[in-house]
Amino acid sequence: MTLPLRHFAIAALMLLLGACSGGDLTQYQGKTPALHLPTFFQGPLLATGMVQDRSGNVTRRFTVEMTGTWQGNEGVLDETFYWEDGEVSKRIWRLTDLGEGRYQGEADDVLDQAEGLAVGPVLKWRYKLQLPEEQGGWVLTFDDTMVLVNDDELLNVAVMTKWGLEVGRVVLTIRKVTD
Repeated sequence: MTLPLRHFAIAALMLLLGACSGGDLTQYQGKTPALHLPTFFQGPLLATGMVQDRSGNVTRRFTVEMTGTWQGNEGVLDETFYWEDGEVSKRIWRLTDLGEGRYQGEADDVLDQAEGLAVGPVLKWRYKLQLPEEQGGWVLTFDDTMVLVNDDELLNVAVMTKWGLEVGRVVLTIRKVTD
């Protein structure tokens, strides 16, 4: 096999494996606690996390202060990111609970709509994010897996891809802020 053909075969195999890695959410049916976004993302929350490159090296660390508010099936999640290098950034999600565990979301740096499905304690959430110009301006696809650990704590692992290839991950823990 010639070198260019071998690279093509490897890339095709990686794409195929990536397409098969979505996971079957039915295995979480009936498991508790069940993740319901209007319940968990209500009020003040605090997250801590990191960004890793495709080799697993930690490239950035951050804290996020969040406030979630819901009226009926419409919600807003206001996020302020505090990066370890002093940068501060914002994202405001406009969320819709479509029923039966289905959710949609929009934010200024999210292209199209984010879509998600929650079954039991697990939510799969997918969207395309436009990075700021100072970070390359790339459009990355995020495949988030959120897992409700208990009523007050959620773990999130987001796999970032470009052209179907993994370029990094974001790992964070989100906790409800209680008095």
